[in-house]
Amino acid sequence: QVQLVESGGGLVQPGGSLRLSCAASGSIFRVDMMGWYRQAPGKQRELVARITQDGTTDYAESVKGQFTISGDNARKTVNLQMNSLKAEGTGVYYCNAWFMLKTRRGSERGEYWGPGTQITVSS
Repeated sequence: QVQLVESGGGLVQPGGSLRLSCAASGSIFRVDMMGWYRQAPGKQRELVARITQDGTTDYAESVKGQFTISGDNARKTVNLQMNSLKAEGTGVYYCNAWFMLKTRRGSERGEYWGPGTQITVSS
């Protein structure tokens, strides 16, 4: 079983900063990609940022220059530093990951999601 545990959400004023963290556990022998998605009220879930095994990063246009993603493949963790937060940053943030797992049949690649953490940007 793979588990993703998120931390760092909460209430922040516009212009403030937050740092999200996600840690994975389970029979993972390779991290292919980890990242963060956001679901704003009444909207579909969308990619915020992701980082691949080799350190390549990808950001939504709306957060470029504002958010920074970092990952540690050995520790199976990913962090998202969010600066200059705006009201439109409000939503539930989900940790997402693609892992290669050890299985009885050898190995298996799969996508996994954390339960989500609420971020509210409001004065």
